[in-house]
Amino acid sequence: MQAASSGLARNPRLAEVALALGGFGIGTSEFVIMGLMNRVAEDLAVTVPQVGYAISSYALGVVVGAPLISAFAARAPKRALLIVLMLVFAVGNIASAMAPGFWSFVGLRFLAGLPHGAYFGIAALVAAGAVPVDQRARAISRVMMGLTLAILVGAPLGTWTGNLFGWQVAFAAVGIIALLTALLIRLWVPVQPFDALASPLRELSALIKQRVLVTVAIACIGCGGMFSIFSYVMPTLTQQAGMSEALGPLVLVIFGLGSIAGNLIGGRAADNNLMRAIPAILVWCAVIQGLFYFAANNVWTGLLFVGLVGTSMALAPALQTRLMDVADDAQTMAASLNHAAFNGANGLGAWLAGLVISAGFSWSSTGLVGTGLALCGLVIFAWGRWLEKRTFRPAEGYH
Repeated sequence: MQAASSGLARNPRLAEVALALGGFGIGTSEFVIMGLMNRVAEDLAVTVPQVGYAISSYALGVVVGAPLISAFAARAPKRALLIVLMLVFAVGNIASAMAPGFWSFVGLRFLAGLPHGAYFGIAALVAAGAVPVDQRARAISRVMMGLTLAILVGAPLGTWTGNLFGWQVAFAAVGIIALLTALLIRLWVPVQPFDALASPLRELSALIKQRVLVTVAIACIGCGGMFSIFSYVMPTLTQQAGMSEALGPLVLVIFGLGSIAGNLIGGRAADNNLMRAIPAILVWCAVIQGLFYFAANNVWTGLLFVGLVGTSMALAPALQTRLMDVADDAQTMAASLNHAAFNGANGLGAWLAGLVISAGFSWSSTGLVGTGLALCGLVIFAWGRWLEKRTFRPAEGYH
């Protein structure tokens, strides 16, 4: 089609819907297991904490897959690569539903995690390339909407379905969503120009670019606070605020609504002024997450701040756009690293929060952990800007 020569989609919204559907499937697969841990443990004859190995295995797949796929598939046409990634993701999830034992299930979760980071990174590049340059961050935020909708709808629905009919149904459904996504990408996503000069070595060069590494560090550390709170939000509200466990699905819905709002606002703010948006969002995260420490003493203020903490997702489209600006020729690698970094933030935030709680502090002290991580992200941002001023001259594309 005509749009293929320029990379601009005739209907960018349809392309974004196809890409967002893949994000919905990935997000559902990542988060649904947290609500199915008891059923998985019972069926596979392991303890609930052991099911955590499957969560860690998926996260490891994300961290390993993002750089490897980005490097070794550097010359692959982006639309074709997205289709292949969705097919691998489908196989990983459908096979997970058919796993004969616990350790095979853990291994298959690793397989399912491999396409995660690369898919989101390449989808962001494709979405940004299908719209005018001043609308890139908003296009990325609309693709990321699939992930936030997974938190709002996919994970709660999958949890309900899995607990009612068996956890295997939830993973099989994700596999079907992935197959549908592959079909819609083929129908709605335009073919973009092929980069004949792309190579694994050029993509790997992103790993030594100062501005790329600084941005990845902001994502890995500055975003950790949201995950420190979210990982322990249920025991915080039930044991500290006295919330009924029956309100558990409402907590996910409120967090999901906050994530959607933050994602959209972050995309618009990044398009208006990217380098002001990033520190402003980090300051917002530090304040909101710190106030959660006090708000979580009451059920209703706690629920309100769960939604506000969800707006921390505003960092995602802003940092994704920044990586595209500073990656030079290593666009695919840099874009994929953002999602590997977010999984690192997930692990870091949950680990630090667990240490603080284990040390005897209150459940809501996770909010103070979040403030500390957001402020660390702000310090990294300021340090990175100082390094830029010393290293890059205006003629070299200093932004």
